[in-house]
Amino acid sequence: MYLVLVVLIVIICVLLGLIVLIQNPKGGGLNSNFSSSSQMMGVQKTGDFLEKGTWFLAIALMVLSLAVNVVSKNGPSSANRVQNQEQIDKASKPTAPVSAPLNLPPVQQPLPKK
Repeated sequence: MYLVLVVLIVIICVLLGLIVLIQNPKGGGLNSNFSSSSQMMGVQKTGDFLEKGTWFLAIALMVLSLAVNVVSKNGPSSANRVQNQEQIDKASKPTAPVSAPLNLPPVQQPLPKK
C-alpha cells in the first residue's frame, strides 16, 4: 500500500509541475493559443480548467501525503517484523569463534651487560 501511494504522489507531482508550467501569469501560455471563438474551449474556459486542475492536484497531493503518513505509522506488517527480527539476530551473533587468547612465545629479556 505504501509503495502504491508513493507512486501516485510522484505521478501527481509530475502532472502538477506540467500544469503549472503551462500556465503563464500574464495571460499568455496555453490561454493565448485559444483566442478564436470557434475553439471548443475559449480563453476563459482554458484558464478555469487549468486553475481547477491545479487545485485538484494540489489537494490530492496533500491527501495522499497524509495517507502515506498514516500508513507508515502502522509500522511494518507482522511478516516483515519476523524477517527483521531474524536479521537482527543474525547480525548480533559473532561470526568469529570466541577462543582463548593467542599463545604468544614468551618475550626474551635482554641479557645484562658485563
